[in-house]
Amino acid sequence: MLRSCVLAAGVLAACGAANAAIITQWDFNGQSATTVPGGGTSPTPSIGAGTASLLASVTGSFSSGIANGGSSDPVTTSPPNFGWQTTTYPAQGAGSGTAGVRFDISTVGVLGPDLYAYFDVRHSNTSSRFVQVQYTTDGTTFTNAPGGLFEATAGGDTWYKLRQVNLGADPLVFNNANFGFRVVTVFDPGTPGSYSAASTTYAGTGTLRFDMVTLDTQPIPEPASAALLAAGAMLSRRRR
Repeated sequence: MLRSCVLAAGVLAACGAANAAIITQWDFNGQSATTVPGGGTSPTPSIGAGTASLLASVTGSFSSGIANGGSSDPVTTSPPNFGWQTTTYPAQGAGSGTAGVRFDISTVGVLGPDLYAYFDVRHSNTSSRFVQVQYTTDGTTFTNAPGGLFEATAGGDTWYKLRQVNLGADPLVFNNANFGFRVVTVFDPGTPGSYSAASTTYAGTGTLRFDMVTLDTQPIPEPASAALLAAGAMLSRRRR
């Protein structure tokens, strides 16, 4: 019994510490694909406050968060586990760095030294092979995030989990009501002026499905910590 209590205390402490680090998170979960809070145009956060929006011609809806191996969301059934499905991207050779999803989140009161943005994304076969994370400190001008160019190296119909950038090197990201970041499709760096597809031939009708979009003052938890957090969630549910 004592051992169980000690374990529970450790689990709850780890869970509390991790939750305290999360500023805002979107898990895009709901009772059905048509009742996810906020809808496909501007889904609402599951933790914290912020605004999600679509860029350029992109349209949004919700699809399974467990297909093709699933995202990092610990919820293992769909519903309620969904991802934000986006499509209607630019035609070949047009609009690099303009189309995707945007997240505006106030960091007022957040003083650093680190600020992590991370997310899961599922590329379809015809989607852009490359996406770029960009951030803004004035709500208007966006800068490429260091280490923020990501490639679908395993092809399409695949989840790429916990893509992460640390934006803390720029002091302007802290204590800033105008902070935001976005994930946009970009041309293949090896073939300037054109998109490469994740697997087949690029098409603007290809899809990117996002899940577990998070702004955090700590990096992604190590596997052991993640296991503790999952156990903490189970303990919390049992107490209700």
